Amino acid sequence: MKTSFVSTLALQNAMRLTISRGQTEIQKLQTEIVTGRYADIGLSLAAKSSNSVTLNGDVTRLKGILDSNSLVTQRLSASQASLNMMADAAQQMLEAFITAEGSDDANRLLIAQRDVSSSLEAFTIAANSSSNGEFLFGGINTNTLPIDDYQVAGSSSKAAFDALFLGNFGFAQDDPAAASITVAQMENFLSNVMEPAFSGTDWNTNWSSASDTNVSSRILKNEVVDSSTNANAAGMRNFALAAVIGVELLNSPISSEVRSAVNDAAIKYAGSAVTGIDNERSTLGVSESRITKANTALESQIRILTLHLGDVEGVDAYEASTRMQSLLDQVETSYTLTARIQQMSLMNYL
Repeated sequence: MKTSFVSTLALQNAMRLTISRGQTEIQKLQTEIVTGRYADIGLSLAAKSSNSVTLNGDVTRLKGILDSNSLVTQRLSASQASLNMMADAAQQMLEAFITAEGSDDANRLLIAQRDVSSSLEAFTIAANSSSNGEFLFGGINTNTLPIDDYQVAGSSSKAAFDALFLGNFGFAQDDPAAASITVAQMENFLSNVMEPAFSGTDWNTNWSSASDTNVSSRILKNEVVDSSTNANAAGMRNFALAAVIGVELLNSPISSEVRSAVNDAAIKYAGSAVTGIDNERSTLGVSESRITKANTALESQIRILTLHLGDVEGVDAYEASTRMQSLLDQVETSYTLTARIQQMSLMNYL
């Protein structure tokens, strides 16, 4: 019979291996206690890990839509603020026309003209506003300035009006010869020349670079809403038409009867501008309401899926803590044994 022996080196290596394995398991358990889910999903769930992948994918997709909805809400909020500015400007312009009704007083007309000019400036600023580097009222043309500034030098819209007036009457709007214009001639110019220029394709040529197609956003898997409006809306066209009439004709050298006809037309278009802009505000308000409801639905779906994920991936935190404490005790014992084995040497007994 042969006697074999175990060296102290072999015992030390065995203890080191036990300690290494224990430390690895402790790190894994610490991760599970903190996250509440398996540290290695594939190893722990095996064939059932596909359920985890599917559920996590669904949660990620829904959270992506929720984040996208936040950006859409921001765009809508900025658009509403700009539309409010336009609505206030339209109301101010309408009041200026009403104040000037039936008046030939030069100072009164000048004040009304300045109020209309100020309203047009506010409208242009609001129509050309942007959010996150994108123009709000350009439709899908978000990188193009939507509205031409009528009151700056070299404006194409101003040049277009001057050409229309000169082509129709044969002289400029500030020419003293304007006093010879009759009511019938002015009404014909406003109804059959000016109005078509703002309601037809000339608007897109001289005033607007916006697209008629609005930006749309998916707020749920099966729901899409318009998340913008555009500068080609009827309310904005009517605003520009009324403003040009006020700026160019209200204080021009025309007769009292013609000025009254001009002012009546301006009041009509300004009133349509107020109504049209309010309609755009209402439309965007509906989109905001739908997004709020969509977000509520998304949050509910995410909560439900998260609960399912907890059932699939979740660990028992109490059990994991107990196992970790047991492993810590084993590692501490291994450290103690290793230290004692290292002290076992024949030199200590010689």
